[in-house]
Amino acid sequence: MRDKTQSNQWPLLWIGAIALCAFASGCKPDDSPFKAENESLRKQLAKQESVVTSLQDGNKVMHQQIDLLNQELRDAMKSAQSAKAEAKAAAADLAVQAAQAKKLSVDVQKTVAAQAAQTIHVEEKGTQTEDIPRPLSTVAKVVEDTLSRNGYHIKVSIKTDQKAVYVTERKVSPPASLEVSGSRNQYVLSLHGLPSNITRLNVKADFEKLAQGGRVLSVSAEEVAEIERSLLREVNKALASPSKT
Repeated sequence: MRDKTQSNQWPLLWIGAIALCAFASGCKPDDSPFKAENESLRKQLAKQESVVTSLQDGNKVMHQQIDLLNQELRDAMKSAQSAKAEAKAAAADLAVQAAQAKKLSVDVQKTVAAQAAQTIHVEEKGTQTEDIPRPLSTVAKVVEDTLSRNGYHIKVSIKTDQKAVYVTERKVSPPASLEVSGSRNQYVLSLHGLPSNITRLNVKADFEKLAQGGRVLSVSAEEVAEIERSLLREVNKALASPSKT
């Protein structure tokens, strides 16, 4: 009886197993659409990550270029500032050198003038001499103005603190205030500074009379002396002016 019951249960067990397999097979989800979508998303993400990586690399290169340009700009500004400072220093040095050269030139001129004044000797014999109670600088200025006013151009001029020498160009047909018409003359003057602001003025004239055809006539010593005295009178007249006191 028991064997029969067991034999009847076997078919039921098989049926249950088959039904369970069918149920299990029917409950398993179909994940193929989700898998494809996930794969697509994964590819898109990988592509975006590649784009982001490229952008980051490009941004890094750009920053490097900006840093390089900034460094070049700083170097250029530094070089410009250095060049400006060097130019300023060079200009200052040039100004100092120019001042030194100017001073040296003045010193050389004074030295040359002093040496020339010592070398040039105006023979006082046969000249008209007068001691004028004025400083050398004042008398020298008046002498220059007097010569210019009477048409004499100074050919040589040497001045120091204690001495001055003037040589004029030879002038023909001067004004009647100093010489007569139809004459030719040249002045050599020397000035010496004496104590108590006194200046000794020596006047020497190389006076000639001219005849027709340019022939030179002889003149007396008194005529020459009168020409020299005429210049002294002109100088004293100018010194007596209120503007010269």
